[in-house]
Amino acid sequence: MLVSVALPVPLFHTFSYSVPDELVARVKPGARVLVPIRGARAIGIVTGEDTTEPTARIKAVLEAPDATPVFDGALLETGLWIARHYHAPIGLALRAMLPAALTGAARPSGSVKTERVLEIVRELPTLLERDDVFKRAPKQRAVYEALERAGGRAAVSTIVEQAAVSESVIDALVGRGIARMERDRVERDPFTSRKVKAAPALVATPAQAAALAGLRQMEPGELALLFGVTGSGKTFVYLEFLREVVQERKQGAIVLVPEIALTPQTVDRFRAVFGERVAVLHSALSDGERHDAWRALERGDKSIAVGARSAVFAPVRNLGAIVVDEEHEGSYKQGEAPRYHARDVAAIRARHAGAVVILGSATPSLESWSAAAAGRVRLLELPERTAGGAMPEVHVVDLRKDRPHAHAPQQERTHRSVLSAPLDAAIATRLDRGEQTLLLLNRRGFSAFVQCENGHVRECPNCSVALTYHRAPERLVCHHCQHAEPFIATCNECSSAFAKRRGLGTQQVEAVVAERFPRARIARMDIDTTRGRWAHSDLLDRFGAGDIDILLGTQMIAKGLDFPNVTLVGVIDADVGINLPDFRASERAYQLLSQVAGRAGRAAKRGEVFIQTREPRHHAVTCAVTHDYRAFVETELPGRNDPPYPPTVRLTNVVVSGADDTTVLDEALAAANWVRRGIAAGRASVTVVGPAPCPIERVKRRFRWHFYLRSTDSGALSRVGRALTESWKPRVQGVRMVLDRDPVSML
Repeated sequence: MLVSVALPVPLFHTFSYSVPDELVARVKPGARVLVPIRGARAIGIVTGEDTTEPTARIKAVLEAPDATPVFDGALLETGLWIARHYHAPIGLALRAMLPAALTGAARPSGSVKTERVLEIVRELPTLLERDDVFKRAPKQRAVYEALERAGGRAAVSTIVEQAAVSESVIDALVGRGIARMERDRVERDPFTSRKVKAAPALVATPAQAAALAGLRQMEPGELALLFGVTGSGKTFVYLEFLREVVQERKQGAIVLVPEIALTPQTVDRFRAVFGERVAVLHSALSDGERHDAWRALERGDKSIAVGARSAVFAPVRNLGAIVVDEEHEGSYKQGEAPRYHARDVAAIRARHAGAVVILGSATPSLESWSAAAAGRVRLLELPERTAGGAMPEVHVVDLRKDRPHAHAPQQERTHRSVLSAPLDAAIATRLDRGEQTLLLLNRRGFSAFVQCENGHVRECPNCSVALTYHRAPERLVCHHCQHAEPFIATCNECSSAFAKRRGLGTQQVEAVVAERFPRARIARMDIDTTRGRWAHSDLLDRFGAGDIDILLGTQMIAKGLDFPNVTLVGVIDADVGINLPDFRASERAYQLLSQVAGRAGRAAKRGEVFIQTREPRHHAVTCAVTHDYRAFVETELPGRNDPPYPPTVRLTNVVVSGADDTTVLDEALAAANWVRRGIAAGRASVTVVGPAPCPIERVKRRFRWHFYLRSTDSGALSRVGRALTESWKPRVQGVRMVLDRDPVSML
């Protein structure tokens, strides 16, 4: 028998291998196999039987490490779709769907942690027997009785601690045939140490009951958009619906969240309802922990997978539902090949598995909203907050007018550069009341850039962006390539002093707020403060326990978090991101403002929001003030028609990069013209736009030019993109081309 095997190499075809008779029962479509390739070994995935004629050059499969395929039919079909749709090599697409521990040829069986276990094999029921057996070995008796108290079987490490003996005592007990030693697999689940709270007894509101009724009517493969204002109880709807899916229908489910920061709170809520049936999958876990969670789902020991983007590939048995919470979030898009979008992959997987998909958001992506408006997605609405809670009152502070007097003391001018007078007073009021505050600034570091007396700005040597000034430790950092260098007070171009630090960062906000409110307990949440393994959950646990008065941070604090004592939200600078050269800039700005505003007043206490901006009339701001998503859509969508951008059309962003700017331009022009000629010959309904320099022209010492492929015909866009990736090659060594299908950012 010959099979086609997808290998993790940058090629768009599979490889043929023969299957030894003893492995035929294991080598099925979706199975992992260990095969020889170019003098080495690699783990590949069987995609099906190969009907070509066998030849002497065809090599044999070396090993099939799993008793059953790692991909069922639906998952395998999903992986093949990803390769086609996102123009990715098949083997790389399938490898991205597996935990890292299952992709290495050195340990094809994966990463399994074991521990030594001691078990009684010779019973000594009477004291006389024990006195006789252990009369000269009291420590062995202590081990025996500790083991007996543990039920006759326990980990060696546990017995050593309880009996206060060395392992040589245990070895002696085993040597006498009274006990035996075995190795047991240890499940690595770091979330078992989190205390599980009892699920609150809640009753569905009329809107929630209507949404649940709509979900029950869904057909296999159907999608629903659960459009609910912040605080409307979308999570309650997820839990109640999945309770029916898991407990009554005996099916499994996947729950996707956009940020690792949201995972602990989401896991807590789902474990309160489903207990140990919940497995967690995200990148902050070790390879071993992800491997164990993946295997537990594969065996059926757990039936609900909760995690970030890659959890969409969880091997859940008998999949019944996929929830994509905060479906509008750009973090669902993978930044490296295969550049898949988890929301779209969820739809494809559900179609093949016969499951349903719930897309949840208070600020849906325009793609999902348009699909619902066209009837391709079922629309379910939660228009009000639960328990009759009111939406927070939102105030706009015009930073062009709210300025300190020119003769005000320097300290006051520094404070007012961060906190306007109304926001400052509101924070003081919350501190007096014992209530909590969130402050958002979506820019980390201390200052966005430093400028010398002659106007020079210190730029990254690798990228065409300014270096961000960080304090503690003091240094200049590039947020694109992570280049870092010590801060030197003199300009390297003209030797004048770096006199000015421009643009606020979260570190500067933290310093100003701490100086202004010295008694307040303040914490900062951004990438710099959450690099530790449990940093996200520890910080949010402290905030939830009331140990923090003011939590400030980047977009991490803006979505999905539910803390009843938060009554004030301040947006330090709403203009960050609004005017970026990206067609989604306004959409992202509105979503961020609306989402962070929704963190305030989620319980009995009324919330209040202050948005500081220099563009108070921008529709992203005005619609966030009124919590009016439909008004935002009505304003934003016409701007996507001419020139056409998603959701009016589908896009592929083609980026050509290399070390020399002129060479990259020539190659980008050659690629774009090659596509134009092919489109003209094949009469494909695809338009080529560009090329032009990327908004950030140079990243990691590589110049970047790009052009768009644009079409209303998704199939035509796929065919043109596939032809480009498989047939066009750069003429100059070192030049690379990347295709990003359905991009979420053009930067």
